[in-house]
Formats: sequence, structure tokens, C-alpha cells
Amino acid sequence: MLIVSGDSLTTVDRATLMIAASELDSNLYYATRFMAPDPFIFLEVKGERMVVMSDLEIDRARSQATVDRVLSYAELEAQVRAQGVSAPGTVEIVHAVLHPHGIKRLLVPTNFPYGHAAKLQELGYQLESRLEPFFERRAIKTDEEVRHIEDSQRATEEAVAAAHDALRAASPRDGMLWLDGAPLTSERIKKLINVKLMEQDCVAQHTIVAGGEQACDPHHEGSGPLPVDRSIIFDVFPRSAQTRYFADMSRTVVRSKPSPELKRLYRVVKDAQEAAIAEIRDGADGTKIHQGICDRFEAAGYKTGQVNGRMQGYFHGTGHGVGLEIHEAPRISRKGSILQEGQVVTVEPGLYYPGLGAVRIEDMVLVTKDGCRNLTDFPKTFELD
Repeated sequence: MLIVSGDSLTTVDRATLMIAASELDSNLYYATRFMAPDPFIFLEVKGERMVVMSDLEIDRARSQATVDRVLSYAELEAQVRAQGVSAPGTVEIVHAVLHPHGIKRLLVPTNFPYGHAAKLQELGYQLESRLEPFFERRAIKTDEEVRHIEDSQRATEEAVAAAHDALRAASPRDGMLWLDGAPLTSERIKKLINVKLMEQDCVAQHTIVAGGEQACDPHHEGSGPLPVDRSIIFDVFPRSAQTRYFADMSRTVVRSKPSPELKRLYRVVKDAQEAAIAEIRDGADGTKIHQGICDRFEAAGYKTGQVNGRMQGYFHGTGHGVGLEIHEAPRISRKGSILQEGQVVTVEPGLYYPGLGAVRIEDMVLVTKDGCRNLTDFPKTFELD
């Protein structure tokens, strides 16, 4: 039976166990600061943090992993074989490490492999799972982590600046933008952004450059020629290949002459975003901040709901934590969190109306005791010259 647990159990009678590839699992990377493409075992037993590594990775782990002890999988496997187990697997290795400590209670992440869990239960272990954040301290960023996020953000800003320069250099023709004798497409701009980021050791996936009607779908990545006179949403969220920390920024721009209605839409979103940033501080309620934006939009006449089977208005959260994952605790949303000093969160309201257009503006801020520090240093310019 898997029991969802809080923080009430002590580490004296319970070990923490993770089995995953740290390249894909941010909790495991956070615990070890060791990057590996294949699964390995992490255990914390009575305050001692250890990993069990294959011959391929053991020397690198001994020099790089921020743990107390690195154990040899091959040596433990030989030990288990000597005890009569003909084909020991990962669970038998875990058991070999835990058995001398007499511990039968294990805290595991919610994504712990089911097959391993079933075998451990057959051996008499009681598994408990903690909902994310598995390591609650991950939500509170150290000064070093904030610097890593800021480094990723500076790279993001440089890439988006280059993209905006390309839009400025383009010429309107037949309702679309042209550059160097060809239509300027979302694909061309996304490639420009992603290459600029790669040059700064950042990797971007699912970069959004969506114009016109495409921008009215918040997660549409964009395709085809970019429109004239209509809003174009940029949402760029790369990860540093060196530190593994993300950044996240959204800007909305237009080339040529936006309609008065589209200009007003932009002003309302920008004002709401800046008002929300002003409310962020230690102890602030993410639910109330989000609801405040919803109320502002409603008061300005921007309703939210389905029209002809398609959502319009404001129908996503206001913000989320950023760190080793692009979406992590806390949340500024309908089911938001109480913010704490040291958290890094986005503030990204948006309005989406097919036929009119869409606007989303996003900054990252560091929550402080009495307010917040904006980690984003990029202009909010709607009309590109």
C-alpha cells in the first residue's frame, strides 16, 4: 500500500529512496548534483546520503556527486550473489544496503517505479510518498541558484532582442512580414532564438513565437508567416546546459499599426501584470493575487468563457515557480500558494480573443521579505519601430 505522507515521520526509522536518471529527474539531480543518463540508486539513511553507481559512473560520481558516500553496484551485486541470490536486481541491491540498518520504512517520490515498489513491498518494506515538492527546500532558492537563473535570463533576453531586431528589419507586404526576399516565419524566428541560446550554452524547447489567431491559443508554438498589425507573442524558457536552471520570459509585440482595441488590450494586461508584481512579498497569497487580476480584467470589460466552443479571456494561472524545472512550486493561480522569501516565480497574465488578438507579458521575480526583485531586465515594448 502506498501512503501519502507529510513531514511527520523522522529520519531515524525511515530512509529516503530514489531510483531514476538524474538527467530527467530534477529531485535526484538536486539531491546529488550529479548528471547521469541512466538510472541509479540514491539513499539517505539516518542522515547519511549515498549513491550506488555502476562501474561506468563510479569514478565520476566520486569526484562530482555531492553525497557522503559512493557505493559500488558491482561489489554489492557480488555480495548478494554470495548470499545465494542468483540474479540480483536493483531492489536486491537496495535491500543489501538497508538491511544492516534495520529500516523498513521508505519515503519515495510519487513517480517512483511501480515494479520496484512492488518488489520492495514483497520484502516487507512500507513505502510512503510525498507529493511535490519532494524536497520542500527546493522552492527556496539560494543566492547561487538565483544567479544561475539570472544567467539563463540574460541569455534569454539577448536572444529575444535579436529576434525583435529581425522583426524591425522586416517589411510589411500583403498582410505579412518579409525579410531578405522571403516571408518572415515563426520557424525562422524560433531558429534564430534557439541558435542564439545555444551559443550561450542554453537549450530551448517549445519556444513560442505565435502571431495573430495562433497567439490566441496560449501554448501554440507558432508556424508560418508572421502577420502585420496583429500581436505576436514570444514565450522563451531555456535551460542552462551548465547549471540546469531555467529562465522564463514572455513579451507581446506588433509590427506596423495595431488597432485601438488591440492597444487597449495590451495596456490592460501590462497594468495588471505590474499591479500583481507590486503585491508579491513574503506571506502573500498566490490565490488572491491571481483573483485580483481576474477581477481587473472583468472590470475592464474582458470576460472569460467559451464562445463558439473556444475559450477566450483569461484562462490560465498567473505564475509558477522556476528553477531546475520550468514549472515547480509555488503557484500563483486559482489554487495558489502562500509565497515565501527566496522563491522565484513568474508573473504572466494574458488575454486571448480570437478575431482581436492576444497579449501575454511575463517577468520572473525573486520574493523578498517586503516585496520582490524583478530578475527580468527587458523592455515591455508593444509597437516595434
